[in-house]
Amino acid sequence: MQDNLTWWRGGVIYQIYPRSFMDANHDGVGDLAGITEKLDYVASLGVDGIWLSPFFTSPMRDFGYDVSDYRDVDPMFGTLDDFKALLARAHALGLKVMIDQVISHSSDQHPWFQESRADRTNAKADWYVWADPRPDGTPPNNWLSIFGGAAWTFDSRRRQYYLHNFLTSQPDLNFHHPAVRQAQLDNLRFWLELGVDGFRLDTVNFYFHDAELRDNPPVPAGEAKTLGAPDANPYTWQRHVHDLSRPENLDFLKDLRALMDEFPGTTTVGEIGDDNPLERMAEYTAGGDKLHMAYGFDLLNEPHSPAYIRQVIERFQRLAGDAWPCWALSNHDVVRSATRWGAGEDPVAYPKVALAMLLSLRGSVCLYQGEELGLPEAEVPFARLQDPYGKVLWPEFKGRDGCRTPMPWSDAPQAGFTAADVEPWLPVDDRHQPLAVDRQQDGRHSVLNATRRLLAFRREHPALVDGDLSLVDVGEDLLGFIREKDEERLLCVFNLGAETRSTTLPRSGTPLQGHGFAAVLDGDTLTLPAYQAAYLKLDR
Repeated sequence: MQDNLTWWRGGVIYQIYPRSFMDANHDGVGDLAGITEKLDYVASLGVDGIWLSPFFTSPMRDFGYDVSDYRDVDPMFGTLDDFKALLARAHALGLKVMIDQVISHSSDQHPWFQESRADRTNAKADWYVWADPRPDGTPPNNWLSIFGGAAWTFDSRRRQYYLHNFLTSQPDLNFHHPAVRQAQLDNLRFWLELGVDGFRLDTVNFYFHDAELRDNPPVPAGEAKTLGAPDANPYTWQRHVHDLSRPENLDFLKDLRALMDEFPGTTTVGEIGDDNPLERMAEYTAGGDKLHMAYGFDLLNEPHSPAYIRQVIERFQRLAGDAWPCWALSNHDVVRSATRWGAGEDPVAYPKVALAMLLSLRGSVCLYQGEELGLPEAEVPFARLQDPYGKVLWPEFKGRDGCRTPMPWSDAPQAGFTAADVEPWLPVDDRHQPLAVDRQQDGRHSVLNATRRLLAFRREHPALVDGDLSLVDVGEDLLGFIREKDEERLLCVFNLGAETRSTTLPRSGTPLQGHGFAAVLDGDTLTLPAYQAAYLKLDR
């Protein structure tokens, strides 16, 4: 197994969305004290650590991804002392703690931006990306915001446009300025000195922009749009070659790694939204001098056939070298996998086999809160919609609220997330309450206990944690690969569909137990019923 310094390599990280995990003070919004209260449950799953989405001081226009103070806790979530208590309890339970860091942009309420926008001569005038209008008064170039419309907003004080890749209230910091880079490294150091074990880095390839502000080219007719944004969003109509993933970013990531290396055992995982995400993942994590891990949206998209998953694995294997991925099927930005991949499939059996596949890939894993319960995407009516992204693109894109609704702890009113007479910030979906933790806790065949079994099984087999992976041909309808470390060689085969499938094994092996799946081995023929997996220890 991994030592304490490399715990992240093959580690399983449980993502917590603080607003929706547990409301300890009964105001309808989750908080740090609520998370601390439920850490025993998280530890019982068998994960290695947690990742907390932002809890920093913020006007909450984008629910914490618009930071106005990088070194304090928003009163909505508690205090810095509450965070210290959470950190201490997590560590006592053997859980590492990673926190989100949103350093590519800030809130427009951050003191840095308030000073920067005042005039063109102040000390922070160049801390954000400002540019003069074109002669006709239009924005400096054709860059678009992910949240809709131009990526530029005019400011009457400076008579210039400022850049924002997201909301107008999320101005982009100018990473070409050395003082900006150092200020953000200092903010990261603050949390490292407090004792956190690492960072999830939001939009890690967005830090730098093209200094010449050149227009992005259009996506050629007939070519695929590969960014993790909905097709209804014009943002996908451009090739994003000048507004993100700039070569200067690599040097900053090396500076960031040097900081992390001052705190042995800490780690980073970067979020990558890019036209070529697997290439960027490999580039950003190769060499041991940049990010420790990165993830893209390749398994957070719609396709989920064995052929598609094989293609993702093959492509990353070709590019990877010594790079290290972090895989996820769900998070706070996409439709839950039980709906996105599992619509029309068995609602209990499919999430189990999908998790088995995820937990068997080469790389680390992020497991999103509620995924261990098999939660489907919640239905949130337009009148209750909170996500600014969804409000702009409704109804073609309903936003991200459906994956952010409260965690169901019990079948009590409000699913035990808050007091019965309190209205939570997002509604509880009626379909979630029968899937609540207390309803699944004692169910031998529940998705929750299947998750626990799979995590225990993974820990027992070093090849599944950080062994090599090689794909094997088990037919178009199945997914198969070999995981290998030292003397252990495991063949892993998955049937993600509703029909029984058989395959001829490429080599002989002994079926392993303890993972909870059923398969039949007759000679060299392996038969997998619907939604089943097989793990075989291969003969040498």
